[in-house]
Amino acid sequence: MKNQLIGIMILLNGWLINPVMAQSSGNKGYQLTLSINAYPAQYLYLGYHYGKMKALADSALVQPGGRAVFKGPAKLPGGIYFVVSPKKEILFELLLDKEQVFSMTVDSARLSQVQFIGSTDNTDFQAYTRFIQTRGNAISESQQLLLNAKSKADSSRIQEKLRDLNTEILNYRSDFIKKSPGSFLSTLFAALQEPQVPPAEKHPKGVYDSSFAYQYFKAHYWDGISFTDSRLLRTPIFEGRLDKYYRDLVSPEPDSIKKEIDGMLAKSKPDKDMYKYLLTHFVQLYINPQYMGQDAVFVHLFEKYINEKPEVDWFTEKYKKYMTDRAYSLMANLIGNPAWDMTMTDTTGKIRPLYEVSAPYVVLCFWDPTCSHCKEMVPHLDSMYQHKWKQQGIKIYGVMTDGGKENWLSYIRQNNLKDWIHVYQTEEQRETEKNSGKPGYRQLYDVYQTPVLYLLDNQKRIIAKKLTYQQMDDLITIKQQKNAANR
Repeated sequence: MKNQLIGIMILLNGWLINPVMAQSSGNKGYQLTLSINAYPAQYLYLGYHYGKMKALADSALVQPGGRAVFKGPAKLPGGIYFVVSPKKEILFELLLDKEQVFSMTVDSARLSQVQFIGSTDNTDFQAYTRFIQTRGNAISESQQLLLNAKSKADSSRIQEKLRDLNTEILNYRSDFIKKSPGSFLSTLFAALQEPQVPPAEKHPKGVYDSSFAYQYFKAHYWDGISFTDSRLLRTPIFEGRLDKYYRDLVSPEPDSIKKEIDGMLAKSKPDKDMYKYLLTHFVQLYINPQYMGQDAVFVHLFEKYINEKPEVDWFTEKYKKYMTDRAYSLMANLIGNPAWDMTMTDTTGKIRPLYEVSAPYVVLCFWDPTCSHCKEMVPHLDSMYQHKWKQQGIKIYGVMTDGGKENWLSYIRQNNLKDWIHVYQTEEQRETEKNSGKPGYRQLYDVYQTPVLYLLDNQKRIIAKKLTYQQMDDLITIKQQKNAANR
């Protein structure tokens, strides 16, 4: 099935990746001549991979006789490129590296059989493609036979064949790397290889050790891959390996992640393209992280690599502002930091500062009585509080963010939300805060949608944030059990 070209240019939250930039001047440029028996008087496109995205490098009109020429005065950066039809379908892939003046001939009915003239890289690439297709078909057939195996002996025989087929593929790549160590295809093969953990008998203790296997795999994960080779960025391989490394091999604690990223960025610094890609990738990954507490990684990136760093010049002004606002908002509410005090007014008009609330744990609930999600969550939160938390001395400091005072008071009465510390910010308090130039609670607690829950300890340090009330209850239980065990 033909793949669809995802886009002409890549746009990630306001960060624009420009089309392929020409390499240094003084070279002969590129000229890729394609002969094809289709698409007369229509444009074909030359695209390239960029991580998991795809982008446009050039276009060429198919002349009478089926000839199209992609041509430019400066060489294109190395990578895996592809020719795209007028319907934006990928027709076939090709390698671009040092050889950038060559010809290609293809029959539109047999797109897998492109003939390359003048390109050793692509001749080798085609040979590997043919090899992997035959082995891939054999593997698929064997896997199907394994599913239908009638006996243990049959299963063992088929599994042995599968191991042999996979070994053939690994040997093909290894042999090619030895034969052509400097070629781009060798670089791609190295990026496809994963570490082979030594068998148990080679372990110092002579036994299988899961910790040893993990440490060995992690330590050798990037063997043969250079962080100063930006050709890898223009392949569909590198980003997948990067994602797997941080997902499966790096401990999820922010400090562990920061250490890994710092090391990786230091290695990539000599190659501006690689450094740019990695820094932007990590910003995108941790500016709104999947797991609680990992926003500390983004704050670290902003402070160390982005803020007031003139060399980081590829972000748009709009995205720079977004990063800056986000970083300063997150700095105030990182896990483990003291929560900022809030001086709010309760339902009776009395001032109720957060820091005057005495409890082993305080649950902060930012909510809006007119918000549909709040209307659904708040009664459940109250039920948890009334039936469990209140007996444990836990208190809820509920902050009305929007919706109006009358709606707020009415909702509290109708839903019998008793024994909460219900507060809101009066117009006078809001104006005083604004005139003082101090940040408001929305920025300090990163409250730009509702509901939002925080958990504070007895010293008002932030233990957790933006969890569900069920997750918060689980965490409180774990904390209580741990404290009991330590007594």
